Amino acid sequence: MKAKCLIIDDEPLARKVIKSHLQSFENIEIVAECANAFEAGIVLRENNIDLIFLDIEMPQISGFEFLKTLNNPPKIIIVTAYRNYALKGYEYDIIDYLLKPVSFDRFYKSVSKFFKQFEKEEIKLVENGDSSGKPFIYLNEDKTIHKIYLSEIIYLESFREYIKVHTTKKSVMTKLPIGKIDEKLKNKDFMRIHKSYIISVSKVTAFNSRMIKVGETELPIGRTYKDAVMKILKFDPDLL
Repeated sequence: MKAKCLIIDDEPLARKVIKSHLQSFENIEIVAECANAFEAGIVLRENNIDLIFLDIEMPQISGFEFLKTLNNPPKIIIVTAYRNYALKGYEYDIIDYLLKPVSFDRFYKSVSKFFKQFEKEEIKLVENGDSSGKPFIYLNEDKTIHKIYLSEIIYLESFREYIKVHTTKKSVMTKLPIGKIDEKLKNKDFMRIHKSYIISVSKVTAFNSRMIKVGETELPIGRTYKDAVMKILKFDPDLL
């Protein structure tokens, strides 16, 4: 699977250099390039992004200010002309800190670091199932592999770079961005209702315009997800 990336830099030439370097990577797809944080916020709401190439000094909202707004940020590679932000950058658990102008050799090392983490976070989804015929996923918790049947999942909860999978039998916490598992579970009786929650549609017991109840648990519906949620539930929100 290709990693999806977003380029955020107010300088057209800087974006052009990154795009040129990325042409050598067949396993990366450029979803969008943005000149500011406002444009980037729209892209992130509408797409699952694995990697952001982020400038720091930008008008109105800096790269660091933008990162503070993200509850579940993708992996970050900072690309900047300023050396003095390096220590602060690593406070955000970034992959790497690149100084402009970025040589291809240095860029290649940085992207390689990303893929070492990206490949570890890949989810093994067995759609044909086992002898029971039920599809399942493998998740790693504390160096133990857990086999989770999709039919037993009630909802998934995000804690920054971790997710907690709540099932009818147990809960499993694993280091994984919620966007990555969201992509795997799409069109398989699951839907994203909030930046921090994915639910099993079959486990819905009640809802209104602000919340969904799965089993005995009430979860909030994010404002940007409301229309899509009501469409999947085949319900007119004006009736609420």
